[in-house]
Amino acid sequence: MASFRRIGVYCGSRDDVDPRYLEAATAMGTLLGKRRIGLVFGGGRVGLMGRVADAALAAGGEVIGVMPKSLYEREIAHLGLSELLVVDGMHSRKMIMHTLADAFIGLPGGWGTMDEIFEVLTWNQIGYHQKPVGLLNVGGYFNKLLDFFDHMVQERFVAPEHRVMMLSGDEPGALVDMLGTLDPPR
Repeated sequence: MASFRRIGVYCGSRDDVDPRYLEAATAMGTLLGKRRIGLVFGGGRVGLMGRVADAALAAGGEVIGVMPKSLYEREIAHLGLSELLVVDGMHSRKMIMHTLADAFIGLPGGWGTMDEIFEVLTWNQIGYHQKPVGLLNVGGYFNKLLDFFDHMVQERFVAPEHRVMMLSGDEPGALVDMLGTLDPPR
């Protein structure tokens, strides 16, 4: 089983969501902090982002935020992190997060979360890296997306050996453990 120095977490930045999602973010952050796995995330202090960061910090973990200057200027930056990197834009943010993390997990979120998780998944498929990618499927949030992934395989747009690159689980510890056992196709 692989051990991770840091895991990149992509998630929503809203507070007015189902409390299960906020609780899952807290559980993920707590798990990473307790396992001494650093958290790399978008740098926000709000929503699931703020929850995962606060929980990781409270559990004694390293937390690195990567935030575009335009979002920092909107005053949503989490200023209590181990390190906050302010970058020029989203492309820089994604590249730096990719460089810093050994694996990636998507929690419930919106367009930005999907963009970031799909980009690291695509980079994996085309051989830019062999870092595991997973979704924390809180309350079935990703069920329809996971079904669609299977449909993509059925319709031959995704090869079966690439479908296994996107793992999913409904509990943080089990998902991190699964990521540690994945040997992504090359």
